[in-house]
Amino acid sequence: MKCYCVVDFHQPLQAREVAMPEARDAEVLLKVRAAGVCHSDIHLWEGGYDLGQGKRLSLKDRGVTLPLTLGHETVGTPHAAGPRATQVQAGRNYLVYPWIGCGACPACEAGRENHCAAPRSLGVYRPGGYAEYLLVPDARYLIDIGDLDPATVAPYACSGLTTYSALRQIGPDIYRDHPIVIFGAGGLGLMAVEILRALGGKGAIVVDIDPVKREAALAAGALAAIDGSAPDAVRRILDANGGKPVQAALDLVGAPPTTGTAFDALAKGGKLVIVGLFGGGATWSLALIPMKAISIVGSYVGNLQELGELMALVREGKVKPIPVHRYPMEEADAVLASLVAGKVVGRAVLTA
Repeated sequence: MKCYCVVDFHQPLQAREVAMPEARDAEVLLKVRAAGVCHSDIHLWEGGYDLGQGKRLSLKDRGVTLPLTLGHETVGTPHAAGPRATQVQAGRNYLVYPWIGCGACPACEAGRENHCAAPRSLGVYRPGGYAEYLLVPDARYLIDIGDLDPATVAPYACSGLTTYSALRQIGPDIYRDHPIVIFGAGGLGLMAVEILRALGGKGAIVVDIDPVKREAALAAGALAAIDGSAPDAVRRILDANGGKPVQAALDLVGAPPTTGTAFDALAKGGKLVIVGLFGGGATWSLALIPMKAISIVGSYVGNLQELGELMALVREGKVKPIPVHRYPMEEADAVLASLVAGKVVGRAVLTA
């Protein structure tokens, strides 16, 4: 079968022919229908993360090996199944939960595989969906999507799940009564605006440096769209919030300018949830954290139960799809390069 792989960090993806996996036990081999191209794939292609203060986290040191088939947002149809994968049905399309853990640690046993210290995530530690076929280690990681469009659904496995889980950490007692600030109007930001609406949220004030993405946020229903590079960005955020500091901010960028602006815009007792992995070091005054009684929370994707909850909202029609741009699978490298260059508005999805 053909797959599209990182063979060397920072180098173009390569098309490779590899042996077709065999489904055993509870495993399921899917014929890939759609594979989302996610910003996290950029970090995998780059080989690490900027930790600030001159430090860098190496993915090789974290157990990521090359060649690596990218793709953790995948929808596929069963091609073969092991004898214990009895619940899968031929001809059905399934969304894959990719954030798979070791299965034996306290986090995994509590249903929080996304917090596992020895993860086996698809498209990160195991081959992902930039391929003709994808081997899923257990049928329980498959969610039947019915008649929904595979290309539209695929991004829910990461961008949808990530924003849904982060909004849950902000909590309905905040987001239903107060507008929240969302930093970043890319695929995650547009998804966050839509999921917030589906959850009965008061609304979102979106911050982005790209005017095209700000327009996309307004079209998606944002209360306001603010230029994060403006010298008075904090004042503009407060003005959009009726002249008051905000109760919560969701940072989908995770860079010093965005976290710094979010921190300065928060009310006393406010909450900052950081999702983005752009990198760098924090700029806050440590004394102001207790003085403002601010909660700073890191949120990493989400668990299998949360993906099920999100997909229930999608099936009920409560979550409208964000803009999706479809490309043939063989254009994987060109699409990833466009994402690196910041040219993708909404979500890019490879289709077969």
